[in-house]
Amino acid sequence: MKALIIDDERLARKELINLLKNHPEIEIIGECENAEDAKEKITELQPDLLFLDVEMPEKTGFDLLNEIEESPQVIFVTAYQDHALTAFDVNAFDYLTKPVLADRLSETIKNLFQEKKELNKLISNKKKLTLEDQVFIKDGEKCWFIQMKEIVLFESEGNYVRIIFKDFKPLILMSLNNLENRLSNTSFFRANRKFIINLHCIKHVENWFNGGLKITLLNNQEIEISRRQAVKFKTQFSI
Repeated sequence: MKALIIDDERLARKELINLLKNHPEIEIIGECENAEDAKEKITELQPDLLFLDVEMPEKTGFDLLNEIEESPQVIFVTAYQDHALTAFDVNAFDYLTKPVLADRLSETIKNLFQEKKELNKLISNKKKLTLEDQVFIKDGEKCWFIQMKEIVLFESEGNYVRIIFKDFKPLILMSLNNLENRLSNTSFFRANRKFIINLHCIKHVENWFNGGLKITLLNNQEIEISRRQAVKFKTQFSI
């Protein structure tokens, strides 16, 4: 797994690199000291994993995640404990506080690869979900058994996904990344870090800022497709 370390403190980066020497399954492909440098490296190197500080000069780690179009796994590494809830709101895999303990880091990496293994097993054992497939959804005491074509979009809420269909918005325990791997890419499209849309529920498309697109869905909800995903969208669906 290719990893990028992003921290404005050189000693903190060096300490983490030393700890990661005990985990050869993690390949460190670069390090950055600020968000702007990280944006370029992420685009260039395409890491699978970010070890990301929160408080950095000019832009925070959260600012960086709002600006990038890629969706690598994120492990926050920070001296501040009070950002943990926000970290999981942006779908972080874990949140480590400095100084990072070797045992705590080992536990995180073990869980990371265990999730990856389980996801690969799930994908290999199950076919991709298409519009005609039916799925069982449970949220608290409420249950639904619906066809996928009824779902307008999926919205990430931390480690959960909100499913939007008809007048219902149930919440399920699953990351948007994991859900994306279960869906047919001929019927569903990852618009950005937060949303997957049903392509058959698109009512209107228009050009948007910085080369992106704005989609209006059948429920009149507007979703921005990031610049990178807009290129993919145009390439995949142009005549």
